[in-house]
Amino acid sequence: MLEATLHDGSTIDVEVHGAGPALLLPVNPRPVEGPQADQMRKWGADPALGRSLIEGLGDTFRVIAFDYEGHVLSTPKPDTLTPAAVAGDLLAVADAAGADRFAYYGYSWLALSGLQLAIRTDRLSALVMGGFPPLGGPYAEMLRVTAATHEMSVSAQDAPRISQSSSEPGDWSSVEVTMTRAQTQQFLTLYQALQGFDDRAAQARVDCPRLCFVGSEDEIKYGERWGDVHVSMAGPIVDRRGELEDLGWDVRVLDGLDHTGAMQAAHVVPVLRPWLASKLGVRLPE
Repeated sequence: MLEATLHDGSTIDVEVHGAGPALLLPVNPRPVEGPQADQMRKWGADPALGRSLIEGLGDTFRVIAFDYEGHVLSTPKPDTLTPAAVAGDLLAVADAAGADRFAYYGYSWLALSGLQLAIRTDRLSALVMGGFPPLGGPYAEMLRVTAATHEMSVSAQDAPRISQSSSEPGDWSSVEVTMTRAQTQQFLTLYQALQGFDDRAAQARVDCPRLCFVGSEDEIKYGERWGDVHVSMAGPIVDRRGELEDLGWDVRVLDGLDHTGAMQAAHVVPVLRPWLASKLGVRLPE
């Protein structure tokens, strides 16, 4: 087990699986168990998503796995989780694993983190963004949702996480926010810092092979408590596919899948594995 030191001095465990070109994968390599796993299944999520991705990619790539989201929830960084700090943390993980050159795959906010990484380093061999558009990203909408979540967390400071126990799967309006103030503040810090980000201008600074994918039904509608915000992940990719391709992106739209569905290993691995192999010049096992 390796360990990387992050921007705030905290440390994160890093696991390395397989051999081949390095692939940075910010996922939990250990399956979630117990009641939390049951709740995840209820919402269509895979409690063993990280392990499933590692198993699907580790026969061809040197997978560097680390639970970055889990880390920031357990060790919040309320005032310092900026785009630059996140990129620095990702580089620290690569350094700990001895990966001078590496590919990166992230989903949702970890996908936008990959774009922030790409414009700050020349070490990327390939970039894959899932569930977040590289062009026309909903940064303003995510700030509104995050700010509302933060306000709700202030009145529930002692609760440890977001509870979905009283919610119907997919019904975001009924989710009870019980994240701590520090947990929500760090994401507010992140999205506030991204408000001046010009993702169109940033395209010229990404020079590695790049792929984005999204579920065709990835349209998240938040309820009244969140200001009735509509966060469209699919729209910017579907509507601007030609422009993205002209800018050098390979684009995949996964038909009929929503935000949770499109992140599952059964859909991700068949997209990632052959694309990365072709871009990194490796032969897939027979």
